[in-house]
Amino acid sequence: MAMLATVWIVLLAVNIQAGDGQSVQMDSIKSGFVGSQVELRCIFVNSNPPVKISQVTWQKFLNGTKQNVAIANPSLGVSVLPPFKERVTFKQAAVRHRTPSLEDTTIMFSNLRLSDEAAYICEYTTFPAGNRENMVNLTVFARPLTRMTLTTPTIVARPQKRKMTVATCLSANGKPQSVIKWDTRLKGEATFQETQNANGTVTVRSNYVVVPSRETHKQKLTCIVTYRNERITDSVVLNVQYEPEVKIEGFDGNWYLNRQDVSLTCNTDANPPVTVYQWKLLNGSLPSTVEIRNNSLIFKGAVTYELAGTYVCDATNGIGTRTGLVEVNITEFPNNPPPGGREIPQEQHNAGAVIGGAVGGVVLLAAAATLLFVFLRRRQRTFKGDYSTKKQVFGNGYSKAGGLPAHPPIPNNLQYPDDSDDEKKPAQIAVTGGFEASERDFDRDAEDLKRPYFTVDEGESQDYDERTLAFQYNPGPDVADDMVSQTDGSVISKKEWYV
Repeated sequence: MAMLATVWIVLLAVNIQAGDGQSVQMDSIKSGFVGSQVELRCIFVNSNPPVKISQVTWQKFLNGTKQNVAIANPSLGVSVLPPFKERVTFKQAAVRHRTPSLEDTTIMFSNLRLSDEAAYICEYTTFPAGNRENMVNLTVFARPLTRMTLTTPTIVARPQKRKMTVATCLSANGKPQSVIKWDTRLKGEATFQETQNANGTVTVRSNYVVVPSRETHKQKLTCIVTYRNERITDSVVLNVQYEPEVKIEGFDGNWYLNRQDVSLTCNTDANPPVTVYQWKLLNGSLPSTVEIRNNSLIFKGAVTYELAGTYVCDATNGIGTRTGLVEVNITEFPNNPPPGGREIPQEQHNAGAVIGGAVGGVVLLAAAATLLFVFLRRRQRTFKGDYSTKKQVFGNGYSKAGGLPAHPPIPNNLQYPDDSDDEKKPAQIAVTGGFEASERDFDRDAEDLKRPYFTVDEGESQDYDERTLAFQYNPGPDVADDMVSQTDGSVISKKEWYV
């Protein structure tokens, strides 16, 4: 008896060790969109020696609760439970045979619903290894419903310039939620609103707000919805209604007497188009020679002074009435055309006059500044004497007398200036009785005395050549008293100064 018990324990241990080789292979994550089909794979890997599969059970695991989906039993066959009966089938037909093969029990999940999102367990019951199972997480996406609409079929531009919502972009019941952006040249602003739905989806709404005007008419407005990796776009073109924009054309500023074939045209920009045009002459009645043709005034015959005045055009459409006007002037003669034959507009004449006046003013101001500068420079100029590097002994008569220094410099010799060859001949001058005596000994008709001054070399100690005159005299008090110092450093005799 003890031996039989030992054998049974050994066989059971062998079976348990063999059971360690069995496993269930499944995908960890699967996903699909609402209404689509998804495959949930489940394969049993059986090692040697093989074990017996007693049953395969698919279960939905949500919030800690298990719910049977489908069962495959070798003896009882296949069973799919509500609410999955019409949407879940086993992929392999061998599972449904009288002698089924249960190694591959993959199921096909069709017509997915948001409520199908959960974890699904595939469990194998074997003998004697026991149960083997694995699990897959199923995610269900909901593609949003996207549309773009005009807020109102009629957008009217009012004079008050109030903001209004012109278009709405909607991404409804999406899972996960979408992102909305706008693409347009309009200068408006967008508002956004998100709504969490009970089934786990999100609805995103965006309104585009702008001030309607003539400029916003026929502008394109595009809504861009980004859902996961998808990009969905939708566009509208704004139809903005506005009052007429009026402009009278035809007067070129050159209406002169006896000119022929002139007219005025009332051009408008309006939505809807203008239906009524009314012409009138301000503070008067239209000339008898004028003919009204819808939005034009045709002046018959030659131009006369009677055509002068302010012409007014009233244009009316379904939104309102706007007015345009032009003042017509009549001249006796036409404006002189340029050489090319094209008339010069009045604006160009005015611009030329302004530029010419500005240039003339600048030139006149520059001339006045130049004259003032020359005048001031002449006032500042004073005669400073001879700017030669040699000092003058006898003044030239143009310098003013200055104070006599205490010890005036006494020249040792005289040197001719470089005037002529005759004047460069040296001559010895002897001084015996002071400056006055030497002046009496000089020959007044001598050529040297006709020169206005003599020069003295400054600080030269070299030997003098034949061009140098040795002017030696006794520096007595008579000479010093008779000399007057100049502002340029030279001295001059008082007699020479006062003569």
